[in-house]
Amino acid sequence: MDLQCLNTIDCNQGAVRAVRFNVDGSYCLTCGSDKKIKLWNPYKKLLLKTYGGHGNEVLDTCGSCDSSQIVSCSSDKSVIVWDVSTGQPLRRLRSHAASVTCVKFNEESTMAISGSIDNTVMCWDTRSRAQVPFQVMKEAKDSITSLKVTDHEILTGSVDCSVRRYDLRNARCDADFVGAAITSVSLSHDGQCVLVNSSDNIARLLDKSSGELLGEFTGHKIDNMNIESDILNDDNCVVSGSKTGELWCWDLVSAEVKHKLIHTPGKVLNSLSVHPRKDIILTASVMTIKVWGESMETVEDSESK
Repeated sequence: MDLQCLNTIDCNQGAVRAVRFNVDGSYCLTCGSDKKIKLWNPYKKLLLKTYGGHGNEVLDTCGSCDSSQIVSCSSDKSVIVWDVSTGQPLRRLRSHAASVTCVKFNEESTMAISGSIDNTVMCWDTRSRAQVPFQVMKEAKDSITSLKVTDHEILTGSVDCSVRRYDLRNARCDADFVGAAITSVSLSHDGQCVLVNSSDNIARLLDKSSGELLGEFTGHKIDNMNIESDILNDDNCVVSGSKTGELWCWDLVSAEVKHKLIHTPGKVLNSLSVHPRKDIILTASVMTIKVWGESMETVEDSESK
């Protein structure tokens, strides 16, 4: 895989806090310090819609499984569910006691899950009118920095150095201690492994069921920045942002560095998003996002689908 920069978009929304592909990879969302969420066609560098309503910077966002709704969270302590077509907020959820750092829909988008600096994870029923979460997880001893959701599991990373896996079918919580504050958690596409980025400048690959350390990926700088990592679709490559502005790519098996691509020299590359089906990566640094892929043909193929 020979990654190159295919597009650069100036989002014009201050610092971009997160970039996220939608469910099929045809669009993406950005959110930032301008308190807004923006919907893009990243292949045509086209801004489709802007969503405004938060009282402070927006820290994370996610599209629903049918792309009809967006959920976002902010340092104003709120979670908002939006209607994509009208741009209007459908619900404002305000039970968190501090900045909400991360938010996801579940697979059917019937539930929104949010994590906060208040050390809690909250689960919201997006179909009801209830203004309070139907479940609150309080196991973390420090801020929640990252979460991932599958059909029956919630995976969380915390500054308390632990990865927690909540099994919703069995009402069970398993925790793995990694020894450094966690900045990002993600799952391999086969669902067997957990990738953990942490403040000691190491991305660790863990066996999900046993917690066994399977591999370590190093070279990038994280320190105390909220820097994301992920695994590409075919589970052969690990990618991470860096405090110094590079997109790092390692071979998953050998942990050998395959690529070190510069987004903005010397500026934090904090957020990234992997296309759900193709080897295309979005990265966010300061005010811009970049689209990385193998060639323009890949992009044209994505546009046509």
